[in-house]
Amino acid sequence: MNVLGISGGVKQPSRTARIVSDVLASIETRTGLPAETIDLAVAAPILFRALRADQLDEAGRRIIDAVEGADVLVVGSPVYRASYTGALKHLFDLVDFRALQGKRVVLAATGGTPLHGLMLEHQFRPLFGFFGAVTVPTTIYAVEADFTDYTLSNPAVEARIERAVAELFDLLPAAAVAAGNHHQAPRAVLREAVVN
Repeated sequence: MNVLGISGGVKQPSRTARIVSDVLASIETRTGLPAETIDLAVAAPILFRALRADQLDEAGRRIIDAVEGADVLVVGSPVYRASYTGALKHLFDLVDFRALQGKRVVLAATGGTPLHGLMLEHQFRPLFGFFGAVTVPTTIYAVEADFTDYTLSNPAVEARIERAVAELFDLLPAAAVAAGNHHQAPRAVLREAVVN
């Protein structure tokens, strides 16, 4: 089972990246499988060298191949202009529209006020619906007050992470969960500058 996190923020350090990392850590605890992470603060300039998928260079193609090859995606974005970031939209503009069919996706976001959390249902979930992916019912949303020095410190948000991960495993095919428990060798890591 290949698990990939995508942090859609374009700044570092990033609360969004921390949420994605915390979700991946919870998945790793259950499976023993390390996950890769694409941080768009680093990867976006590579992807923006191409306006279409057929223009991707080798580094950009590796990023898109990682997205298309994942069994599970954990995707987070800060809320910008009432939606996810343009950098994240561009990444998914380069992904083949058939590649995520049936894949499982955990959705997360960070924003300035609790009201920005509506973006998850009105903007984010429909994006993955277009791809035919299966999004986990529970989303994860946090505001600045939920963090202490970029570390999540709100037990309510931590509980939502655990609930979302539990739902993810409820939605995964039994074969994928069984394979994950056998500690498969991790895929080759992409360039260190892009994937942590």
